[in-house]
Amino acid sequence: MPRPADPAKRRELLDRVRAYVLENGLSDLSLRPMARSLGTSDRMLLYYFGTKDRLISEALAIDERRPLLRGREVLSAVGPSKDAAGLRRFLEELWQQFDTPDLHAALPLYFEMMTTSLLHPDRYGPLMRDLLAEWTDLITTLFSGLGLPEARARREATLLVDAVFGLVCAPLATGDWDQATTTFRLLLDRLEPGWRATHEEARDA
Repeated sequence: MPRPADPAKRRELLDRVRAYVLENGLSDLSLRPMARSLGTSDRMLLYYFGTKDRLISEALAIDERRPLLRGREVLSAVGPSKDAAGLRRFLEELWQQFDTPDLHAALPLYFEMMTTSLLHPDRYGPLMRDLLAEWTDLITTLFSGLGLPEARARREATLLVDAVFGLVCAPLATGDWDQATTTFRLLLDRLEPGWRATHEEARDA
């Protein structure tokens, strides 16, 4: 009977793999050189995680610098928004979490993961879909809190999440986060007036 995997060792490997991937990226990632760099073997990594793709997905999922985790931290600190203006303040605070040096170092990896998921949907497609779904669910909850019906709240959240993902890509190429921030605020100027429930929606809420 095989010996059960050691949870502490498994977590240690995930932390080390995450650091390796952040430094080296995904495009030329090979299991054997990575294992050698980590002082272990590819057989040991497969023993703990089954496949390379599962290993990478789990390693990225526990990254404490993930913007989604920071978003939840911000929401926990400020509480849910009670009106459109409050939601905008939350989103502006969340955007500032993107514009920090440590997250700048991690964001190219997520962009690489996004493009890789298009070229190899069977490898990183599920991880990318989960990431978008988590963001959309979080923002949908906030819109629902403003009195918007579920379907409309999800449409507004999808529009916002997709637009912000696009806005994050440009400064990764240009380095101009000031311009990206200006554009983000302009986006909120356009969208914020549509975040209020109609009289009928408020009545039915």
